[in-house]
Amino acid sequence: MGDASQRTTARGKTGGQVSDLGEFGVIDRITAGRPQPEGTLLGPGDDAAVVAAPDGRVVATVDTLVQGVHFRLDWSAPEQVGRKAVAANLADIAAMGAVPTGLLLSLACPASTPTDVVEGLAAGIWDAASEAGVGVVGGDTVSAEQIVVTITALGDLEGRAPVRRSGAKVGHVVAVCGVLGWSAAGMEVLRRGFRSPLAMVAAHRTPRPPIAAGPVAARAGASAMIDTSDGLLADLAHVAEASRVRIDIRSELVPVADKLRDVASALGGDALRWALTGGEDHSLVACFPDESHVPEGWTVFAECRLGVGVTVDADRWGGAGDPGWRHWR
Repeated sequence: MGDASQRTTARGKTGGQVSDLGEFGVIDRITAGRPQPEGTLLGPGDDAAVVAAPDGRVVATVDTLVQGVHFRLDWSAPEQVGRKAVAANLADIAAMGAVPTGLLLSLACPASTPTDVVEGLAAGIWDAASEAGVGVVGGDTVSAEQIVVTITALGDLEGRAPVRRSGAKVGHVVAVCGVLGWSAAGMEVLRRGFRSPLAMVAAHRTPRPPIAAGPVAARAGASAMIDTSDGLLADLAHVAEASRVRIDIRSELVPVADKLRDVASALGGDALRWALTGGEDHSLVACFPDESHVPEGWTVFAECRLGVGVTVDADRWGGAGDPGWRHWR
């Protein structure tokens, strides 16, 4: 989107707070002058948007980021929060084997929220949306006690069946595309008061899920798929339960990057535990009939066996802490 001076030229005067603009002024700051892709038949400005659905079906998902729970503005710039919100939703679309077609944004915030924060959120959302080839087609704004960003993402299956969590079979292999444990490492770095290594911190602030890999996996014959929003063990447990299989992870095959090991060593952490239980990487994990179906860029690390649940080296997870993120614990 550019720096603050560029946003001033494009959007008008910066500074002030959202109470100075009012609801429709905020909406204008978020939407005015933004281009829409061809699939947006009717964008913001009416009671509802109209988005093309070439397949005749629409994949839909929604995700919410709450200030103080999912992000902190002393750790992340508003643009980074906006990108993170989009990433969480596009990963869910990709995990169904679909391509994204549009986003709906609901923004709740206090009246005292600086307009620069709103513009930063909008810039990050629009930049991430544009990179995915979609637009923000509509949404809502409302007053709240803290900033809450909710995005609904829409997608198209391009004639394919959705890749559900329930399709894995005994003998299928399990592979991952994307990083594991990087967001958890980045959050631990920030908790310690540091801002580097930059790669890990960036993975926490602005995860970059492999969106295009979802449809590729679907075309290759993926039988089940999910994204690592809550952690590898926790998310694979959903697949295991839905498919009625036991997913056995081979710890030596889990792709633990050397950079992750370096951070764990420096902070006294456990790189494998971060890879197994750390959430918010939003990488894609899929089951395939055999290794010949696994696309390039995916790493096989587990196999589906008789039973139900997730094991590591044939044993139940015995590492310290929970197997992944849980609300209301």
